[in-house]
Amino acid sequence: MNVAKWLVLGFLALPLAELAVFIAVAAAWGFVPALALLIGLSLAGGVILRRAGGNHVQRVRVAMRDGFGRQEFAALSADSTGGLTLLGGFLLAVPGLITGAIGLLVLLVPLWRGLTGALGRRPPPPPAPDGVVDLEPEQWRRVDDPRLPHRERDGTNR
Repeated sequence: MNVAKWLVLGFLALPLAELAVFIAVAAAWGFVPALALLIGLSLAGGVILRRAGGNHVQRVRVAMRDGFGRQEFAALSADSTGGLTLLGGFLLAVPGLITGAIGLLVLLVPLWRGLTGALGRRPPPPPAPDGVVDLEPEQWRRVDDPRLPHRERDGTNR
């Protein structure tokens, strides 16, 4: 069987598995706590998508608008945890206890490091104690703010 058939079979089996897990949790804990857990996971996923995921989507939009040059692609690939946050939030937002558990696992920081290591990417460096973030030259570009007066190198206004 090829990969596409396995994916279709998996997507068809997932709702049945989610229903079976929900019934098992409802039998163990009761219907109302199981339903509250399901709703809580979905709400948490929505909050994560709205907060952290929105920033990542905005960076992807800017990179796509500017074109996928070497610098923009390097900046996006350096932000691999943003993509994992987006994936974890999406999995939490999908109603279901299985997808919620997978979403929570994806959101764990140690798992981020393990996944980025497995994908051949290095994790982002930890912040310096003084709050300074050192970026590689291909991860940033200078954008002048038109609202600020232009200053010469010697500090005088032009």
